[in-house]
Amino acid sequence: RAGADLDKFVWLVPYLPIDPKDIGRSYEAIIRVNSQSGKGGMAYLLKTNHNLDLPKRLQVEFDKVVQNYADETKKEVKDEDIWRLFKDEYLPVEESGATAAGVVVGDSKDETLKQWGRLKLLKVSVSSGEDGSDTVLKARILDRGVNVGVDEPVEREVSGIGNGPIAAFLNAVSNFGIEASVMDYVEHTMSVGTDAMAASYVECQIGEEDDASIVWGVGIDTSIVTSSLKAIISAINRSER
Repeated sequence: RAGADLDKFVWLVPYLPIDPKDIGRSYEAIIRVNSQSGKGGMAYLLKTNHNLDLPKRLQVEFDKVVQNYADETKKEVKDEDIWRLFKDEYLPVEESGATAAGVVVGDSKDETLKQWGRLKLLKVSVSSGEDGSDTVLKARILDRGVNVGVDEPVEREVSGIGNGPIAAFLNAVSNFGIEASVMDYVEHTMSVGTDAMAASYVECQIGEEDDASIVWGVGIDTSIVTSSLKAIISAINRSER
């Protein structure tokens, strides 16, 4: 009522922060993501269920994808929806419906995903230069062309030199007429043991400065070096998608 003393009102349903364990629940069981959710819920589910610890700025970027999906569908976004959106956004999909991560994360084929991704890393070798100061990288890359699924794929052997594998790889992909630079790079293992998987996240500037785009890429592989190069491929593919 207008003019009433708020201190005299009795709160019948107070907002109480509690630990889910106090009521026999777990965090996983109560995490919900919808169009009003922040990026924390999405990031938590990816880390807990898929061992992917996304950097903060990548969380912000992917959160927009999740929110758009939630707005379009007008429903709660489940973990399987988030994982499918993540694959379709960052892990180039093959014609068979498999992602670039493939069996590395025990993922199954999803034939509802459309093929995308101009470049695919097939093989890479890294060695030191003659004086040991530079890194020499040779890579075999499948180029599906700008119109993926329409253009005839071509395998190309390219090489590059730099002060490390990433710099050498950026030099190598310039053979495709692609100017790319890495602005941020984060990596982590996805499990423990001799067969541990690695996830890499790179924030790249693609193109000339006047017409450049800033995009994130994600790579997953048994080799930390290869996962970082796949992440660069992911960023390049996303910039041309």
